[in-house]
Formats: sequence, C-alpha cells, structure tokens
Amino acid sequence: MLLPLARLDDWWRNGLAAALPSAVSFVIAGGFLFAAVRRLFNSVAAALSTALFAGNPNVLYLQSTPMAEAVFFACLLAALYFTIRFRQTQGWGSVVAAGIACCLGTLTRYEGWFVIPFVAAYLGFSAKRHRLTVAAVFSLLAGLGPLYWLAHNWWLSGDPLEFYRGPYSARAIQGTAVYPGRGDWKLAALYYRTAAELCAGSWLWWMGVAGIAVALIKRAFWPMVLLALPGVFYIWAMHSTASPIFVPTLWPNTYYNTRYGLAALPLLAAASAAWVAVAPRAAQVAIAVVAAGAGILFWAVHPHPDQWVIWKEASVNSEARRAWVAEAADFLGSRYLTGEGMLSSSGEFRAVYRQSGIPLRESFSVNNGLPWLATMGRPDLFLRQDWALVTEGDGADACIRRAEHFGLRYRLEKKIMVKNGPAVEIYRRTGGRHGSS
Repeated sequence: MLLPLARLDDWWRNGLAAALPSAVSFVIAGGFLFAAVRRLFNSVAAALSTALFAGNPNVLYLQSTPMAEAVFFACLLAALYFTIRFRQTQGWGSVVAAGIACCLGTLTRYEGWFVIPFVAAYLGFSAKRHRLTVAAVFSLLAGLGPLYWLAHNWWLSGDPLEFYRGPYSARAIQGTAVYPGRGDWKLAALYYRTAAELCAGSWLWWMGVAGIAVALIKRAFWPMVLLALPGVFYIWAMHSTASPIFVPTLWPNTYYNTRYGLAALPLLAAASAAWVAVAPRAAQVAIAVVAAGAGILFWAVHPHPDQWVIWKEASVNSEARRAWVAEAADFLGSRYLTGEGMLSSSGEFRAVYRQSGIPLRESFSVNNGLPWLATMGRPDLFLRQDWALVTEGDGADACIRRAEHFGLRYRLEKKIMVKNGPAVEIYRRTGGRHGSS
C-alpha cells in the first residue's frame, strides 16, 4: 500500500505517502462499523458506535501514521459486516468477501491469524446449507495470507517460522527477560485491560463493558465474540509469546506497546451501541447523543496530548532517537552525494534519510531481503555503498568490519552519543573496490 506513494520523494519526505493509506483505511473501518451495527441494531446505534470509534484521539493519531492498526481495523470490521450479512442473506458473496477481508487482515497483523478458525466455525454454524463447503471456501481464501507469509519466510531464510523465532522476532528481542504477565494469565489480563482503558478512555471503557451484557441480552453474541478476539490474542501473546505491554499506571510505570490496548476500541464502541437498541424508539436519539457526548467529552476534559497514551508513548520512547536522527541528518545532508549509497541494518535509520534528503531508493538494509543476506555473507562481491550508518554490533557494522578482510576500507566520520540512546556511527568508504548503490 505504501510502495506506490513512497516512490514519490516529496510525498515520502513530508509524510503524506505514509498517512494516506492509514487515513483511507480509517474511513473504510468506520464505514464497515456503521454498516455492521446498522444491520445488527439500527441506524441510530450505528451512528453512536461510529462516533465513539472515530472520535478517539488515539485512533486518530494512529490513522495519521504508517502503523498497521487502521488497516487491520478496516479488515476486521469488514469481516464483521460480511459475517453478519451472511447470517441474514446466506449469500456466497458474503462468504468470499469475509474470506478476502480476513486474508488481508492476516497480511497486516498476526491477530488476523487468530480470528480465522473462529470465523470459519461461525460461518459453518450459520449456514443453512452446505455448511462444510461454506467453511472450506472461507478458510481457503483467508488462509492464503498465512500460507504466503510462511512461504515468504522460507524463501528468504530457509525457515518458514523465521518471523516467530528468527533474529528479528519478538522472542529474540525480548529473550528470557521477565515482564509482568509472562506466564501469568491474571497479570496479563490486568495489563491488557489497563492498556485498553487508557486507549479508550475510562468513560467509554465502563460504558462498553456494561454494554457487552446488554448486547448479549439482545442476542448479539457473534459480534461481541469476534471483536473481543484481538484482545484475547494480546493477552495470550503477553502470557506465552514474549510480547509485553507496559503502561504508566502499573509497574514499571513506563510505556511499551500501549497501542495493543486500542484493539478493544471497536468492541467497546459496538457494545455501547446496544444501549440504544434496548431503549424505547422515542428515546434512542437522545440516548445516542448523551452516550456519544460522554465518550468524546472524556477527551475534552483531558485535552492535552499527554493524556493520549499512544501519542505519549511515541513521544517518550522516541526522545533519544529524535535527537540522534537530527544530528545524523544534519551531518549527512551537506556531505552525501546522490548515487553514493547508504548501508544500514535497522529500519529506524530511514528517518535520517528522510530528514537529510537522501532518496529512500539509495538506502540498503535488511529490508532488501536476499541481496542483503548476500552482502552480509560476501561483502567483497556485493558491497557497493560508499556510506554506512550503524550502531555498534549491528548487521551493517559487522558487514563493514568483515569487508576489511577483503581490502574494502571504511573510515569513521562521526560518532553520535545521546542520553538513553545507542552510539550511532557514520562511516565512509576510503579504499577498495568502488561501486554505486
């Protein structure tokens, strides 16, 4: 989704290329939420759920960034709409559309994998005819995403589970470090519930939790189950797959992966709409206005961005990075010449290229896949970049040191030290075989 827009250098540098796909996905997500709740309850309830979803400053922040949450919401809420429609119409088009939505969801976030068996079971249960065929058609379409990803990992690394146990996986990053919730279901649930409340706002949290009971009274079982699954996935991930969540109100009182709590927002928004569905028709609009006002007023009472936990996490955790990015960009901006090429291993160095005006196409990193692996193994044959931007011990650092054994010499031009940040080093080729990026 990003590639066609990121090819335009101006759009990549000013952030428009990154914002547009997320913004469009946010609108699609809101449209499917409205359509699903309208089929489930009525138009007034649908308007309420959409207002609560779209008025949340945390989701508004993420839909302005190249994060995957808005895209996943579009896929999840599309799956919700088409499964509800299938229950009502029994049409094959809904089965196919639900399969495509879930397939796209699996290519976006791993919780998309988690929902597949539940949706397949629901469609099979809801089908009045050809139950096994309905479930099989959906599973075939939805399963193409995970199958592709496994094949992709196998092709690049020889291990189809590279994403799960490879050097860039959550398991490798977290290692054996202990964190709240690891191996403890109760703590995992507590930390996730706290993150969800911080993301949604306390007023919407309690209104939505109570609304789940009301929705169940209205026999809206499936929407509540489907929309709860991403949250269940994260609790499981905290417990079993080295994916911690840190929130400022619980030890260690810091920020990490707080955005995972936002996965509960569609559930809370849809559940809150159930209050309208059980009210007398004459009072439904008034109740919807009060409920929407309560959910959104919470953020008006707490208007400062410091109260938007996902934005706050980004601000706190990027303070050191923003400092060294600015210094590196200032150094390279006046020295780098078009065509010289930049070697780096981490994706976060892209911010340096953007700020210094270095075209993204002239960078070379782990994201280049097989050519990167070839260069790491045989720099004498494949290393062509004149510049290297590294942190001590990373892949690019190891590569230029290995290259010295083949007569390719790089000189340290600048070392950047910032508080609470890594030592960032900038190297320039001074000798050996010369090539272009």
